[in-house]
Amino acid sequence: MPSLDYELEKRQFRLFYDKNRSLFEEAKNGYISVINNLLAQSHVAEVTKVEGRVKDKEECIKKFQRKYLSKLEADDHAYEIKSYLSDLIGIRIVCLYEDEISAVSEVLKSHFKIIDVTDKIAAIESTEDLFGYKGLHMDMACSEEMAASVQYAGVADQFCEVQIRSLIQDAWSVLDHKIKYKKSIPNNLKRRINVLSALFELADREFKEIRNATMQLIQQETVLPIGASPVEDSFAFDTTSTPATEKAINAFSFLRVAGHFFNDFEFEDHRVDNFVQVILKVDPMFEKSDLHQSLIENLKMVREYRDEFLLENPENTFSPYTMIRHCLYLYRPETFERVLSKWPRERFDGWRSN
Repeated sequence: MPSLDYELEKRQFRLFYDKNRSLFEEAKNGYISVINNLLAQSHVAEVTKVEGRVKDKEECIKKFQRKYLSKLEADDHAYEIKSYLSDLIGIRIVCLYEDEISAVSEVLKSHFKIIDVTDKIAAIESTEDLFGYKGLHMDMACSEEMAASVQYAGVADQFCEVQIRSLIQDAWSVLDHKIKYKKSIPNNLKRRINVLSALFELADREFKEIRNATMQLIQQETVLPIGASPVEDSFAFDTTSTPATEKAINAFSFLRVAGHFFNDFEFEDHRVDNFVQVILKVDPMFEKSDLHQSLIENLKMVREYRDEFLLENPENTFSPYTMIRHCLYLYRPETFERVLSKWPRERFDGWRSN
Protein backbone atom coordinates (compact mmCIF):
# COMPACT_ATOMS: atom_id res chain seq x y z
CA MET A 1 0.00 0.00 0.00
CA PRO A 2 1.26 3.52 -0.75
CA SER A 3 2.28 5.63 2.22
CA LEU A 4 4.06 8.85 3.21
CA ASP A 5 6.74 6.96 5.17
CA TYR A 6 9.89 7.38 3.11
CA GLU A 7 11.94 4.85 5.10
CA LEU A 8 9.18 2.28 4.78
CA GLU A 9 8.83 2.88 1.05
CA LYS A 10 12.57 2.50 0.57
CA ARG A 11 12.49 -0.89 2.29
CA GLN A 12 9.48 -1.94 0.25
CA PHE A 13 11.16 -0.89 -2.98
CA ARG A 14 14.35 -2.80 -2.17
CA LEU A 15 12.30 -5.94 -1.50
CA PHE A 16 10.38 -5.44 -4.75
CA TYR A 17 13.60 -4.84 -6.70
CA ASP A 18 15.42 -7.89 -5.32
CA LYS A 19 12.43 -10.16 -5.89
CA ASN A 20 12.05 -9.07 -9.54
CA ARG A 21 15.67 -8.47 -10.55
CA SER A 22 15.78 -11.48 -12.88
CA LEU A 23 12.51 -10.39 -14.51
CA PHE A 24 13.98 -6.93 -15.15
CA GLU A 25 16.95 -8.54 -16.88
CA GLU A 26 14.65 -10.66 -19.03
CA ALA A 27 12.60 -7.60 -19.95
CA LYS A 28 15.74 -5.64 -20.83
CA ASN A 29 16.94 -8.43 -23.12
CA GLY A 30 13.45 -8.70 -24.59
CA TYR A 31 13.34 -4.99 -25.42
CA ILE A 32 16.79 -5.19 -27.05
CA SER A 33 15.68 -8.13 -29.19
CA VAL A 34 12.40 -6.50 -30.24
CA ILE A 35 14.02 -3.15 -31.06
CA ASN A 36 16.84 -4.80 -33.01
CA ASN A 37 14.30 -6.70 -35.11
CA LEU A 38 12.15 -3.63 -35.75
CA LEU A 39 15.10 -1.49 -36.84
CA ALA A 40 16.54 -4.27 -39.02
CA GLN A 41 13.22 -4.56 -40.82
CA SER A 42 12.72 -0.82 -41.25
CA HIS A 43 16.13 0.02 -42.82
CA VAL A 44 15.71 3.65 -41.71
CA ALA A 45 19.10 4.08 -40.05
CA GLU A 46 22.60 2.70 -39.73
CA VAL A 47 22.45 1.55 -36.12
CA THR A 48 25.81 0.74 -34.54
CA LYS A 49 24.47 -0.71 -31.31
CA VAL A 50 21.41 -1.38 -29.21
CA GLU A 51 22.31 -2.03 -25.59
CA GLY A 52 20.55 -1.96 -22.24
CA ARG A 53 20.91 -1.92 -18.50
CA VAL A 54 18.80 -2.41 -15.39
CA LYS A 55 19.18 0.65 -13.15
CA ASP A 56 20.85 0.03 -9.79
CA LYS A 57 18.27 -0.02 -6.99
CA GLU A 58 20.04 2.64 -4.90
CA GLU A 59 20.27 4.88 -7.96
CA CYS A 60 16.53 4.41 -8.41
CA ILE A 61 15.90 5.59 -4.85
CA LYS A 62 18.19 8.60 -5.27
CA LYS A 63 16.43 9.63 -8.47
CA PHE A 64 13.01 9.33 -6.82
CA GLN A 65 14.18 11.43 -3.89
CA ARG A 66 15.67 14.07 -6.17
CA LYS A 67 12.75 14.39 -8.60
CA TYR A 68 9.56 13.50 -6.75
CA LEU A 69 9.82 13.18 -2.96
CA SER A 70 9.56 16.85 -1.95
CA LYS A 71 6.49 17.54 -4.07
CA LEU A 72 4.71 14.37 -3.00
CA GLU A 73 5.29 15.16 0.68
CA ALA A 74 4.24 18.78 0.18
CA ASP A 75 1.00 17.60 -1.44
CA ASP A 76 0.50 14.99 1.28
CA HIS A 77 0.31 12.42 -1.52
CA ALA A 78 0.97 8.78 -0.61
CA TYR A 79 3.34 6.97 -2.96
CA GLU A 80 5.22 3.82 -3.90
CA ILE A 81 8.70 4.42 -5.31
CA LYS A 82 8.31 1.80 -8.07
CA SER A 83 5.43 3.78 -9.58
CA TYR A 84 7.72 6.73 -10.40
CA LEU A 85 10.53 4.90 -12.20
CA SER A 86 10.08 4.84 -15.96
CA ASP A 87 13.80 4.21 -16.53
CA LEU A 88 14.34 1.17 -14.34
CA ILE A 89 15.00 -0.56 -17.65
CA GLY A 90 17.09 1.59 -19.98
CA ILE A 91 17.88 0.98 -23.64
CA ARG A 92 20.43 2.96 -25.66
CA ILE A 93 20.27 3.08 -29.45
CA VAL A 94 23.27 4.55 -31.24
CA CYS A 95 23.02 5.41 -34.95
CA LEU A 96 25.71 6.84 -37.19
CA TYR A 97 24.17 10.20 -37.99
CA GLU A 98 22.18 12.78 -36.05
CA ASP A 99 19.37 13.01 -38.61
CA GLU A 100 18.69 9.28 -38.22
CA ILE A 101 17.54 9.81 -34.63
CA SER A 102 14.08 11.03 -35.66
CA ALA A 103 13.70 8.10 -38.07
CA VAL A 104 14.48 5.63 -35.29
CA SER A 105 12.03 7.38 -32.95
CA GLU A 106 9.26 7.13 -35.57
CA VAL A 107 9.78 3.37 -35.80
CA LEU A 108 9.42 3.07 -32.02
CA LYS A 109 6.38 5.35 -31.94
CA SER A 110 4.62 3.20 -34.53
CA HIS A 111 5.00 0.06 -32.41
CA PHE A 112 5.15 1.09 -28.72
CA LYS A 113 3.00 3.21 -26.44
CA ILE A 114 4.96 6.43 -25.86
CA ILE A 115 4.51 7.90 -22.39
CA ASP A 116 6.90 10.83 -22.56
CA VAL A 117 9.54 12.31 -24.87
CA THR A 118 12.47 14.48 -23.81
CA ASP A 119 14.20 16.11 -26.78
CA LYS A 120 17.60 17.22 -25.47
CA ILE A 121 18.69 18.04 -29.02
CA ALA A 122 16.02 20.72 -29.42
CA ALA A 123 16.66 22.00 -25.89
CA ILE A 124 20.35 22.55 -26.59
CA GLU A 125 19.89 23.96 -30.10
CA SER A 126 17.27 26.49 -28.97
CA THR A 127 19.89 28.31 -26.88
CA GLU A 128 22.61 30.61 -28.13
CA ASP A 129 25.37 29.84 -25.66
CA LEU A 130 24.66 26.39 -24.23
CA PHE A 131 26.45 23.21 -25.16
CA GLY A 132 26.14 19.77 -23.66
CA TYR A 133 24.79 16.26 -24.02
CA LYS A 134 22.34 15.86 -26.89
CA GLY A 135 19.99 12.98 -27.56
CA LEU A 136 16.36 11.92 -27.59
CA HIS A 137 14.82 10.18 -24.57
CA MET A 138 11.54 8.28 -24.81
CA ASP A 139 9.63 6.64 -21.94
CA MET A 140 7.58 3.86 -23.44
CA ALA A 141 5.72 0.61 -22.88
CA CYS A 142 4.17 -2.09 -25.00
CA SER A 143 1.09 -1.13 -26.91
CA GLU A 144 -2.11 -3.06 -26.14
CA GLU A 145 -1.67 -5.03 -29.34
CA MET A 146 1.91 -5.98 -28.43
CA ALA A 147 1.00 -6.83 -24.83
CA ALA A 148 -1.62 -9.28 -26.10
CA SER A 149 0.93 -11.18 -28.18
CA VAL A 150 2.91 -14.10 -26.79
CA GLN A 151 5.88 -12.80 -28.80
CA TYR A 152 6.20 -9.81 -26.44
CA ALA A 153 5.34 -11.56 -23.17
CA GLY A 154 8.76 -10.77 -21.70
CA VAL A 155 8.30 -7.01 -21.97
CA ALA A 156 4.53 -6.63 -21.72
CA ASP A 157 4.45 -5.44 -18.09
CA GLN A 158 7.61 -3.33 -18.03
CA PHE A 159 8.18 0.33 -18.79
CA CYS A 160 11.38 1.32 -20.51
CA GLU A 161 13.39 4.47 -21.20
CA VAL A 162 15.07 4.56 -24.60
CA GLN A 163 17.92 6.96 -25.34
CA ILE A 164 18.59 7.54 -29.03
CA ARG A 165 21.91 9.15 -29.93
CA SER A 166 24.24 9.61 -32.83
CA LEU A 167 27.68 8.03 -32.62
CA ILE A 168 29.27 11.41 -31.87
CA GLN A 169 26.65 12.27 -29.24
CA ASP A 170 27.29 8.93 -27.56
CA ALA A 171 31.04 9.57 -27.48
CA TRP A 172 30.48 13.03 -26.01
CA SER A 173 28.13 11.64 -23.38
CA VAL A 174 30.76 9.15 -22.21
CA LEU A 175 33.43 11.84 -22.00
CA ASP A 176 31.07 14.39 -20.49
CA HIS A 177 30.39 12.09 -17.56
CA LYS A 178 34.13 11.97 -16.86
CA ILE A 179 34.39 15.74 -16.47
CA LYS A 180 33.90 16.52 -12.79
CA TYR A 181 32.33 19.64 -11.34
CA LYS A 182 31.13 21.11 -14.64
CA LYS A 183 29.03 23.81 -12.95
CA SER A 184 31.03 25.07 -9.97
CA ILE A 185 34.34 25.60 -11.73
CA PRO A 186 36.22 28.68 -12.95
CA ASN A 187 34.89 30.33 -16.11
CA ASN A 188 38.00 29.52 -18.13
CA LEU A 189 37.39 25.80 -17.56
CA LYS A 190 33.69 26.15 -18.37
CA ARG A 191 34.66 27.83 -21.61
CA ARG A 192 37.03 25.00 -22.52
CA ILE A 193 34.29 22.44 -21.85
CA ASN A 194 31.92 24.41 -24.08
CA VAL A 195 34.53 24.59 -26.84
CA LEU A 196 35.04 20.84 -26.63
CA SER A 197 31.31 20.23 -26.77
CA ALA A 198 31.02 22.53 -29.80
CA LEU A 199 33.75 20.55 -31.59
CA PHE A 200 31.78 17.35 -31.07
CA GLU A 201 28.67 19.04 -32.40
CA LEU A 202 30.60 20.26 -35.43
CA ALA A 203 31.96 16.75 -36.03
CA ASP A 204 28.40 15.37 -35.96
CA ARG A 205 27.32 17.94 -38.52
CA GLU A 206 30.33 17.37 -40.76
CA PHE A 207 29.90 13.58 -40.79
CA LYS A 208 26.33 14.12 -41.95
CA GLU A 209 27.38 16.62 -44.62
CA ILE A 210 30.12 14.29 -45.89
CA ARG A 211 27.57 11.49 -46.13
CA ASN A 212 25.19 13.75 -48.07
CA ALA A 213 27.94 14.93 -50.40
CA THR A 214 29.00 11.33 -50.98
CA MET A 215 25.45 10.34 -51.88
CA GLN A 216 25.21 13.30 -54.25
CA LEU A 217 28.40 12.23 -56.01
CA ILE A 218 27.10 8.69 -56.35
CA GLN A 219 23.80 10.00 -57.69
CA GLN A 220 25.61 12.28 -60.11
CA GLU A 221 27.65 9.37 -61.45
CA THR A 222 24.54 7.29 -62.07
CA VAL A 223 22.96 9.91 -64.34
CA LEU A 224 26.09 10.75 -66.34
CA PRO A 225 27.14 8.79 -69.43
CA ILE A 226 29.55 6.05 -68.36
CA GLY A 227 32.58 7.50 -70.08
CA ALA A 228 31.88 11.15 -69.30
CA SER A 229 33.59 13.31 -66.72
CA PRO A 230 31.25 14.86 -64.11
CA VAL A 231 32.99 18.19 -64.57
CA GLU A 232 32.61 18.15 -68.34
CA ASP A 233 28.89 17.30 -68.20
CA SER A 234 27.78 19.47 -65.29
CA PHE A 235 24.94 21.59 -66.62
CA ALA A 236 27.05 23.57 -69.07
CA PHE A 237 29.37 24.98 -66.43
CA ASP A 238 32.54 26.58 -67.73
CA THR A 239 35.28 24.00 -67.14
CA THR A 240 38.18 25.83 -68.73
CA SER A 241 39.55 26.82 -65.34
CA THR A 242 38.83 23.52 -63.58
CA PRO A 243 42.05 22.03 -62.14
CA ALA A 244 43.08 18.78 -63.79
CA THR A 245 43.09 17.06 -60.42
CA GLU A 246 39.34 17.69 -60.12
CA LYS A 247 38.82 15.63 -63.27
CA ALA A 248 40.94 12.73 -62.04
CA ILE A 249 39.22 9.43 -61.34
CA ASN A 250 37.83 8.89 -57.85
CA ALA A 251 36.08 6.04 -56.05
CA PHE A 252 32.64 7.09 -57.31
CA SER A 253 33.59 7.43 -60.96
CA PHE A 254 35.59 4.18 -60.79
CA LEU A 255 32.52 2.35 -59.48
CA ARG A 256 30.36 3.85 -62.21
CA VAL A 257 32.60 2.39 -64.92
CA ALA A 258 33.68 -0.84 -63.26
CA GLY A 259 30.14 -1.56 -62.12
CA HIS A 260 28.94 -1.31 -65.70
CA PHE A 261 31.47 -3.83 -67.05
CA PHE A 262 31.36 -6.16 -64.02
CA ASN A 263 27.76 -5.78 -62.87
CA ASP A 264 27.66 -9.16 -61.14
CA PHE A 265 30.67 -8.40 -58.92
CA GLU A 266 30.43 -6.67 -55.53
CA PHE A 267 33.15 -4.03 -55.25
CA GLU A 268 34.03 -3.50 -51.58
CA ASP A 269 34.54 0.11 -50.49
CA HIS A 270 38.00 -0.24 -48.99
CA ARG A 271 39.33 -2.23 -51.96
CA VAL A 272 37.96 0.33 -54.41
CA ASP A 273 39.60 3.11 -52.39
CA ASN A 274 42.97 1.36 -52.43
CA PHE A 275 42.76 0.41 -56.10
CA VAL A 276 41.96 3.97 -57.20
CA GLN A 277 44.96 5.18 -55.21
CA VAL A 278 47.16 2.68 -57.09
CA ILE A 279 45.96 4.13 -60.38
CA LEU A 280 46.47 7.75 -59.30
CA LYS A 281 49.91 7.01 -57.92
CA VAL A 282 50.92 5.87 -61.41
CA ASP A 283 49.01 8.60 -63.26
CA PRO A 284 47.60 11.47 -61.13
CA MET A 285 45.67 12.82 -64.15
CA PHE A 286 43.98 9.53 -65.06
CA GLU A 287 40.26 10.17 -65.68
CA LYS A 288 37.08 8.17 -65.67
CA SER A 289 36.94 8.38 -69.46
CA ASP A 290 40.42 6.80 -69.60
CA LEU A 291 39.25 3.84 -67.54
CA HIS A 292 36.19 3.50 -69.72
CA GLN A 293 38.26 3.57 -72.90
CA SER A 294 40.81 1.10 -71.58
CA LEU A 295 38.07 -1.44 -70.85
CA ILE A 296 36.27 -0.91 -74.16
CA GLU A 297 39.49 -1.44 -76.11
CA ASN A 298 41.02 -4.31 -74.16
CA LEU A 299 38.52 -6.20 -72.02
CA LYS A 300 37.67 -8.72 -74.77
CA MET A 301 41.32 -9.77 -75.09
CA VAL A 302 41.82 -9.88 -71.32
CA ARG A 303 38.77 -12.12 -70.92
CA GLU A 304 40.17 -14.54 -73.50
CA TYR A 305 43.48 -14.57 -71.62
CA ARG A 306 41.70 -15.08 -68.28
CA ASP A 307 39.75 -18.06 -69.59
CA GLU A 308 42.90 -19.79 -70.86
CA PHE A 309 44.83 -18.93 -67.69
CA LEU A 310 42.14 -20.39 -65.41
CA LEU A 311 41.83 -23.47 -67.60
CA GLU A 312 45.54 -24.13 -67.09
CA ASN A 313 45.54 -22.96 -63.45
CA PRO A 314 42.17 -23.95 -61.95
CA GLU A 315 43.43 -23.38 -58.40
CA ASN A 316 44.04 -19.67 -59.10
CA THR A 317 41.68 -16.69 -59.34
CA PHE A 318 41.39 -13.85 -61.81
CA SER A 319 39.24 -11.12 -60.28
CA PRO A 320 37.80 -8.00 -61.98
CA TYR A 321 40.59 -6.01 -60.31
CA THR A 322 43.15 -8.25 -62.03
CA MET A 323 41.32 -7.86 -65.33
CA ILE A 324 41.31 -4.07 -64.97
CA ARG A 325 45.06 -4.12 -64.24
CA HIS A 326 45.66 -6.01 -67.49
CA CYS A 327 43.44 -3.57 -69.42
CA LEU A 328 45.34 -0.60 -68.02
CA TYR A 329 48.62 -2.20 -68.98
CA LEU A 330 47.41 -2.68 -72.55
CA TYR A 331 46.00 0.86 -72.64
CA ARG A 332 49.26 2.57 -71.67
CA PRO A 333 52.04 -0.03 -71.37
CA GLU A 334 54.81 2.34 -70.35
CA THR A 335 52.71 4.17 -67.76
CA PHE A 336 51.01 1.14 -66.23
CA GLU A 337 53.80 -1.40 -66.51
CA ARG A 338 54.06 -1.59 -62.70
CA VAL A 339 50.37 -2.34 -62.06
CA LEU A 340 51.24 -5.91 -62.98
CA SER A 341 54.05 -7.63 -61.13
CA LYS A 342 56.89 -9.13 -63.16
CA TRP A 343 55.73 -12.74 -63.57
CA PRO A 344 52.09 -11.99 -64.52
CA ARG A 345 53.27 -9.29 -66.93
CA GLU A 346 55.81 -11.57 -68.65
CA ARG A 347 53.29 -14.39 -68.89
CA PHE A 348 50.69 -12.05 -70.40
CA ASP A 349 53.19 -10.65 -72.90
CA GLY A 350 54.20 -14.20 -73.88
CA TRP A 351 50.56 -15.17 -74.43
CA ARG A 352 49.98 -12.09 -76.60
CA SER A 353 53.01 -12.81 -78.77
CA ASN A 354 51.86 -16.34 -79.66
